[in-house]
Amino acid sequence: MSVAENLVDTAAPANSPTTALPVTTAAGIEAWHVESPVVPMIALAFTFEGGAAQDPAGKAGCAQMLARLLDEGAGDLTSDAFQERLAARAIELSFHAGPDAIGGSLKMLVKHADEGIALLALALAKPRLDPDAIERVRGQVIAGLRYQQNDPGVLASRRFFKEAFAGHPYARPSSGTVESVTTITRDDLLAMHARIIGRGRVKVAAVGAIGAEQLAEGLNRAFGSLPEAGALKAVPRTEVQDLGRRIVVDLDVPQSVIRFGMAGVPWRDPDFIPAYVLNHILGGGAFTSRLFQEVREKRGLAYSVGTSLVSHRSAAMTWGYTATKNERVGEALSVIGDEIGRLITDGPDDDELQKAKDYLTGSYALGFDTSTKIAHQLVQIAFEELGMDYIARRNALVSAVTQVDIRRAAARTFADGRMLVVAAGRPVGL
Repeated sequence: MSVAENLVDTAAPANSPTTALPVTTAAGIEAWHVESPVVPMIALAFTFEGGAAQDPAGKAGCAQMLARLLDEGAGDLTSDAFQERLAARAIELSFHAGPDAIGGSLKMLVKHADEGIALLALALAKPRLDPDAIERVRGQVIAGLRYQQNDPGVLASRRFFKEAFAGHPYARPSSGTVESVTTITRDDLLAMHARIIGRGRVKVAAVGAIGAEQLAEGLNRAFGSLPEAGALKAVPRTEVQDLGRRIVVDLDVPQSVIRFGMAGVPWRDPDFIPAYVLNHILGGGAFTSRLFQEVREKRGLAYSVGTSLVSHRSAAMTWGYTATKNERVGEALSVIGDEIGRLITDGPDDDELQKAKDYLTGSYALGFDTSTKIAHQLVQIAFEELGMDYIARRNALVSAVTQVDIRRAAARTFADGRMLVVAAGRPVGL
């Protein structure tokens, strides 16, 4: 039986993520560990509290640039030498930055674990941040930003966040702008590194053919020598602003790309699971959701339409997307608003609710079909402080959702049905 299949067992064996065990190193690094000897490899995922929301004023993109530079040379190894060491052992090491965290992953064969851990330790503790690497990465980022300048989806999303969270760090694009990225200096990157990449701020998950004692030793080498991180800037709580407002980003294209949003429920909130089920019914189900059926199947207004829940440390929202001909934007938004209104007034029927719960419980195991996926799921759960047993509890939480829970979630997320809408294109009558 596979690890994924074991997720729904009440008595899962030791190599199931439902039975992840804690490991603490001599330096106090805490990790969640799933030992799985099936394949001779190890997957590691880690995340440090503090991300793009910590970017200095006027320097959006700093955290993301730092993440891209961590494997561009470290210690005595130049960028080329560092990458050659990784390639020689087929070690996969990557870093990324989001609004609230800088994280990464490491995957390697067991026989190359010492080398992989050593390179990870160097990248985290002693990134070179050489001037030539900084300028190369800066050039790549700016090229990407310029390429996106006429992308309706990117422009609609950026304008949405700018208006939804005006005056807040979440309003800034995580990748920055051409102007902001141009101003980022090596000192800015060093300061960001000192603030975020620290021993007391990391969450770690490991999956693979490694025992607890060996893992503790490896994690001590990877993270134990890091200094304590500096103080983070406070990121105040916020919520989606300007509900009911409709904004046009003028672009000479035949089809408008639409982004819309309203209030949400954070992952840590007890109402998150009911809101998650509700979202699946509205727009989260790929082919079964109300929006897919009403907007695409019945009226042919759009090729794709959907919604998802966004949960940041200091904000949550229900976020939606679609695209349609300029002359049909008003109709598409009217249909979306009507379906939200129906859920506010009537809710789903019992059969619709049960089908949503059946799908969400039955498909959950598909997110755990590789060691890397399991490690990333575990570290995200650890980051959200949901508890090591969350995976084992999650399906029962979904199954327990009632019509009362759905109505409560609808009142919190949909409220009176007003949305902030941004359309990039030349929508008629918006």
